[in-house]
Order: sequence, then structure tokens, then C-alpha cells
Amino acid sequence: MNKRALIGLGTNLPFHGVGGPALLVQAVRAMVEAGLAISAMSSAWESPPWPPGVVQPRYTNAVAEIEAGTGAPLQLYAKLRSIEADFGRERRERWGPRTLDLDILAMEDAVGDFGGVVLPHAHLHQRAFVLLPLAEVAPHWRHPLSGETVEELLAKLEAADGVQRVAGLGGPS
Repeated sequence: MNKRALIGLGTNLPFHGVGGPALLVQAVRAMVEAGLAISAMSSAWESPPWPPGVVQPRYTNAVAEIEAGTGAPLQLYAKLRSIEADFGRERRERWGPRTLDLDILAMEDAVGDFGGVVLPHAHLHQRAFVLLPLAEVAPHWRHPLSGETVEELLAKLEAADGVQRVAGLGGPS
């Protein structure tokens, strides 16, 4: 049985002259080429860097719902890391700027550490730049630990300062 997964996409550095929403469109194509079927795609959202106070360019973020196949979270993680590498991603510092970031936010109702892949993503409930696009893709999704909906998680945030919808990315590819 195919597992549904929610993937966070982010970028704040161009790759081969392409950045922002256009780079995320290319990343979605690369995910499809890697065998990941996209069932839903959010708009692109622009946000300040995380954590607050970090000095670097603004981010463009989105969320995709995919059919992840029947494999384990670690297999999906490896596939996403390979796509990141194809886009020039270098991991030099925590929360550093990046050409492409692909995070597994959730995979079905999986909870726990799966070989270094923690599900659901440890910080997704704290980040408007994840929750706003997630609300577009999976408005009825519930956090498997708290049971809260995306709307309830958004309501708990103090603010979504500086996070704004900037472009549509198109539907499933």
C-alpha cells in the first residue's frame, strides 16, 4: 500500500540562476522524475529566515503531498537528499542558507525516530512558513502526537510575521 507523505520544500539561494518559486517548480519536477507522485501542491510562500534573527536571504517555501510508495521513511529521506544534492545543496551549518531543502514533515501517522528521520518533523507545529502551505494541501491533517488540526496549530502561533503567499506553483505534475 502506498504511503502518503507531506514534504516541505524551501530555498533561499539560487541554483544555476534560478531561485524562488521557479526553483521549487524545478524541484517538484525532479521529485516526479525520481518516482514520487505528487498528489497536491501548495502555493509558494515567502518568509524571513529561521530562526528569527538569522541574517540571510528570505526563503520561498511550499508543501507537497506525495505518494511515497511502500518504503520506509529512511528510503524516502535518501531519495530527497539525493535530489537536494542534484540542486547543489551543501550542509555546512545548521539553519544556513540553501539552494534546496526537502523535509519529510509527516508520513501517514508515523511517530518516532526512523533511523535518524524524526516523524512528524520536530518543529513543523512552530513554523507558519510550513503550516500555511500545509493548510492549502492538507487542511484536515492532524498532528499525530497532539491531534490538533493545521488550523488549530496556526491559531497557537503568536504571529505569522512576514510570511506571505507569493505565487501558485501549479497542480500535481
